Amino acid sequence: MPVVGDLRVLLRLTNFRRLLTVRLLSQCADGVFQVALATYVVFSPEKQTSPAAIASAMAVLLLPYSLIGPFAGVLLDRWQRRQIFLYGNLLRAVLASGTALLILASVPDWLFYASALSVTAVNRFVLAGLSAALPRVVDQDRLVIANSLSPTAGTLAATAGGGLAFAVRLVSENSDAAVVLLGAALYLCSALAALRIGRQLLGPDPGLTPPRLAVALTSTARGLWDGLHHLRERPAAARVLTAMTLMRFNYGALTVMVLMLCRYAWYEKEQDGLALLGLAIAVSGAGFFVAALVTPWAIGRLGRYGWLVACAGAAAVLEPALGLPFAPGPILVAAFVLGFITQGAKITTDTVVQTSVDDAYRGRIFSLYDVLFNVSFVGAAAVAALLLPADGRSVQLVILVALIYAALAVTMARWNRAETGPSARRADGGPKRG
Repeated sequence: MPVVGDLRVLLRLTNFRRLLTVRLLSQCADGVFQVALATYVVFSPEKQTSPAAIASAMAVLLLPYSLIGPFAGVLLDRWQRRQIFLYGNLLRAVLASGTALLILASVPDWLFYASALSVTAVNRFVLAGLSAALPRVVDQDRLVIANSLSPTAGTLAATAGGGLAFAVRLVSENSDAAVVLLGAALYLCSALAALRIGRQLLGPDPGLTPPRLAVALTSTARGLWDGLHHLRERPAAARVLTAMTLMRFNYGALTVMVLMLCRYAWYEKEQDGLALLGLAIAVSGAGFFVAALVTPWAIGRLGRYGWLVACAGAAAVLEPALGLPFAPGPILVAAFVLGFITQGAKITTDTVVQTSVDDAYRGRIFSLYDVLFNVSFVGAAAVAALLLPADGRSVQLVILVALIYAALAVTMARWNRAETGPSARRADGGPKRG
């Protein structure tokens, strides 16, 4: 198979392997730290966890990606990328170690969140730098396969890090601090791995003179605004982004509900609830994986909006059927179903956005997409904080999510009819004909 051959060639490239090693260690550390933060907020015996605390933790984990991400490239074009990996991961190792000390000292929550926020904020620069550096270690012909391999491997590393964090959390005594220190050690290993890469190799080229910082930041903000205006002229992209934002909202709200159910409703022992939460995350991840296999076929059979209608319609029926019993077995099935549906919708949304917006605006649209994707998840946690009782059993939240899915299914069915009708070309950004 050509793909296997390309992978073998990539892995023989010394600098590609070294850059991939930095990514794997860094994202494994991210997975460890994120699980450590979540379990400290939700499962610490000395803490009375609330949905509001979970919402705060999600804001710490996700908002830096959204608010810093669009502007990260401005600084990445000014700093040596190898140095970003070195000093960025060293900084995160120090900050994560400080966070572990704060956990041991039982400091006020706001101080813990401020420390955790500083760790996750640096992550955006490292991830963006890894993507920007890839063309410097791979030739043009194999860049597509490298772009496919590296982020996928990074996601698997983050998942493995999360699993490792759950395992350490279940067996260690001072578990929260121990897990955070494990993340700090992995950040340190990633920084040391960066030293194996030549300082000048990853760019930017020293001869290039970037624009002044204030000008670059202003230009980035203006570009995002222009991208928003471009969406008004590309209704297909605007529609699927709206649908994906609402689906991500639903997924976020149900995630908070499951966290509270695992913590208070199903088990008296904290360890049992934590183990079930780990299983729910794994099952949801399996749904993501299956969606990646099924969605291309489903879009070919049903069309883009048709597949979105099927996803939202299935969720509208299955989510209350599986969620309202508030029992572990049905909730695990729901975790798989919602992982599958959410990822299927995301793959479809990515495809529609890629094919219906002009290439000159594509980067800015995806930056806006990233903001919507993460802010909707945090917003869902905030809404869940208002609706959920202490044990997580909320009929109102389950019904609200089902109604949102049903409304999306109906609305997207209308969009599907419009796409297959005479105005389909206009919806895709092309001229109306016929």
